[in-house]
Amino acid sequence: MKIKKGDTVKVITGKEKGKTGKVNRVFRESERVVVEGVNIAKRHRKATSQNTKSGIIEFESPIAISNVMLIDSKTGKTSRVGFKFENNKKFRVAKKSGEKI
Repeated sequence: MKIKKGDTVKVITGKEKGKTGKVNRVFRESERVVVEGVNIAKRHRKATSQNTKSGIIEFESPIAISNVMLIDSKTGKTSRVGFKFENNKKFRVAKKSGEKI
């Protein structure tokens, strides 16, 4: 996977296009990510006990990983991600600037 938890990404397609945020969670099997402040969904919750309150709860739902692009820390623009090897260690590299991620 080219995007990991903690990366700053920008949404490039869909109803949330143009928004940026930090990746909170990555679902490898379904190739989806949860991005902070993007794709907000609402659920109506019924109180099941005295401890849980009823009401409308907002949460970030997953978005397809193909709809987000990594923001290069050096240039501040979106960039594709590549891989390089150095001393038998693999690391991610931003394609635009060539800087390690």
